Amino acid sequence: MRGPTACKVTAQARRRFVVTGIHILLTYACTHECDHCFLYCSPRAKGVMTAAQVRAVLDEAEKIGTVEWIFFEGGEPSLYYPLLLEGVRQARNRGFQVGIVSNAFGAVSDEDAELWLKPLAELGVSSLSLSDDAFHYGEERSPARRALEAAQRLGIPVSTIAIEKPFVEAAPGQGQDKGAPVIGGGAMFKGRAADTLTEDLPRRPYQEFTACTHEELVKPKRLHVDPFGHVHICQGVSMGNMWERPLSDLVAEYEAGAHPICGPLVEGGPALLAERYGVELDGCVDECHCCFLARRALLDSFPEHLAPRQVYGRE
Repeated sequence: MRGPTACKVTAQARRRFVVTGIHILLTYACTHECDHCFLYCSPRAKGVMTAAQVRAVLDEAEKIGTVEWIFFEGGEPSLYYPLLLEGVRQARNRGFQVGIVSNAFGAVSDEDAELWLKPLAELGVSSLSLSDDAFHYGEERSPARRALEAAQRLGIPVSTIAIEKPFVEAAPGQGQDKGAPVIGGGAMFKGRAADTLTEDLPRRPYQEFTACTHEELVKPKRLHVDPFGHVHICQGVSMGNMWERPLSDLVAEYEAGAHPICGPLVEGGPALLAERYGVELDGCVDECHCCFLARRALLDSFPEHLAPRQVYGRE
């Protein structure tokens, strides 16, 4: 057997997991600077993909052979609306289902909401997720609310993402996990949230956090690719750089146990990551918080695997 099909079969045979979704971080720039943002996005954040780079990601997604979904997100992907449209068009032409995550900042009126969304509806976007919470908007008729209603009129499958300010649902001694406090609100304590939303929350000894509870590090089904080429297994944990080595090769060769960050996390969670590399931590709110603090302390030791620095609040 020869040609691209042979390459695809060989890559799949070597792989120990199946990637079904590629999330393209079109830009780290955003109209907002939310306290809960786990990518530290802001109007000042650096990094925007080019049209050629989007094509390169889609080329590699085809080579992987198992990818079904392409998501465009950020930052705020609609800041670069022509690029977003072209990316969606190309992804749909290649047979991928397409999703978009946005704060819908351009939906300043009902008419503008439809003007923004109609081309996406015509291209066949299969999923639109809109950020609509107090971190983004306070008013009842927010741009995200207008976009939600416009998407429903246009037939785009749509949902909202609403994160609340963290609060203690159950005090220490009343939670279900060995008396641990239960924190509500939906925020993940990594990125900017680790610095802005944890001050008044109860903490536990870092040694208690012995598992990664949010990501499939051994068999990731989705990966994020950012404008700098970093392939994120979890935000800020890089599998490698696809501008330097093809994404399909990185996926085929990835083994969690051999990764200097994922290996300890799989074996013993954030606690082992900190202990293995001699990171001293005080109490942490949860597993994500513990992991983020440990990883940020290791930025200079693993610059290729913990990247980019700006998602850790470091330029």
